[in-house]
Amino acid sequence: MEQQIAEALKKFEALVREQLARNEKIKAEKDFVDFEKLDKIIIGVCGGDGIGPIITKESARVLEYMLADEVKSGKIEFKYIDGLTIENRVAVMKPIPDDVLVELKECHVILKGPTTTPQAGDPWPNIESANVAMRKELDLFANVRPVKVPDQGIDWTFFRENTEGAYAVGSKGVNVTDELSMDFVVTTTEGTERIAKIAYDYAKRNGKERVSIINKANVIKTTDGKFLNICKKVGEEYPEITTDEWYIDITTAKLIDEKRRKDFKVFILPNLYGDILTDEAAEFQGGVGTAGSANLGKRYAMFEAIHGSAPRMIREGRGDYADPCSMLRATVMLLSHIGKQRESELLERALDICMFEEKRLIITGRPDGATCSEFGDYVMETVKKLS
Repeated sequence: MEQQIAEALKKFEALVREQLARNEKIKAEKDFVDFEKLDKIIIGVCGGDGIGPIITKESARVLEYMLADEVKSGKIEFKYIDGLTIENRVAVMKPIPDDVLVELKECHVILKGPTTTPQAGDPWPNIESANVAMRKELDLFANVRPVKVPDQGIDWTFFRENTEGAYAVGSKGVNVTDELSMDFVVTTTEGTERIAKIAYDYAKRNGKERVSIINKANVIKTTDGKFLNICKKVGEEYPEITTDEWYIDITTAKLIDEKRRKDFKVFILPNLYGDILTDEAAEFQGGVGTAGSANLGKRYAMFEAIHGSAPRMIREGRGDYADPCSMLRATVMLLSHIGKQRESELLERALDICMFEEKRLIITGRPDGATCSEFGDYVMETVKKLS
C-alpha cells in the first residue's frame, strides 16, 4: 500500500510541475495574430475520421468557392492534411501523430472534422482525445459556440475555457490501488483571466449587456471558486455589463425555462460544464448537427463541428447521409475570424435559408433524406443566388 501511495504521489508531482510550466508559458504569450498584416493566410483542412472527411469536404468546397479570388491572387492557400484517423493515431499511440502536428502548425486556421476518441469497451487502446491534444498543443484556450433561435428569443454565445478544468489532464489520472482511482481538475490564474477577458471583450463589442459565470463553487470550492472569483474580478473592468453567476445544475434547468432563458446572453464556463451545456443549447437550434464551434488562441485557431465522428453511421453504411450543417456553421465563424465578414454573413444567410426557411432538402441521416453532397450543392446554389 505504501509503495502504491508513493508511486501515485510521484505522478501527481509530475502533473503539478507540468501545469506550473504551462502557466508560465501562458504568461509569455504575445498578442493575437492580425490577419490583415499577413502576406498569406494558410487554411488547413483536416478531415479527421468517421464522417469527418465527408462533412469537411463539403465545407471546404464552399470555402474554396467563396475565397477563389484570394486563392488566385496568392493571399490564401489551402493545405489538406490527412493522417488524423483513429487507425493512424493508435499506430503511433499518440493523440496526434508527430508529422500531422507539424503540418497543423504550418497553418494559421484549421477546418477540422470530428475524430474518434476511444472509450471503455471500444476495440481501441486508451489514447487522449485528438481534440483535447490539439487544443493544448496549439493553445486554443477559448471554445466559442453561438446558438440563435430568434423566434424563441434565444441569442446565446458560450465561451468555454478549453485547456484547463477537468479535461486538462484527463488521460493522466492515477489508479492508486485497485480500489481507488483519482482524476484532477486544473485552474490557473492566467488561464482563467484570458477566457474571461475574451468573453467580456466580445460582449462589449457586440452590445451584449449580460455575462453569466457558470460554476459549482459551492461544492468544488478550490478550482471552481478560483474560476468564479477571477471572472468576477475581470467583470469589474466592464461596469456597463451586468455580471451574474449561476451553478451549473440550475443553469441546465433555466435554459429550458421559456421566461428566464431569454435573459442569458454571454456565458463563461469551465471546460467540462461548457461541453455539457453547449450540447444542450444546440438542441434548441436543431441539434448538435446544426452548431459550429470555434477554438481560438493567440497564434492558431481551429473550427469544427460540435458532434462526434459517428462511427455507427459508417458501420451501417450511412456516411454519405451525414449532416454537414455543423461544419458549415463552423465555416461561417472561420470566415469571420480571418476578416472575411461579408462572406461570413453571406454563408450564414444561405444556411438560414436552407436549414430553416426554404428547406427544399432535408437531412435525416438516412436514405429517406438528402445526402451530404446534395445538401452541399443546395447551399452552394443558395450562396450563388445571394452573391
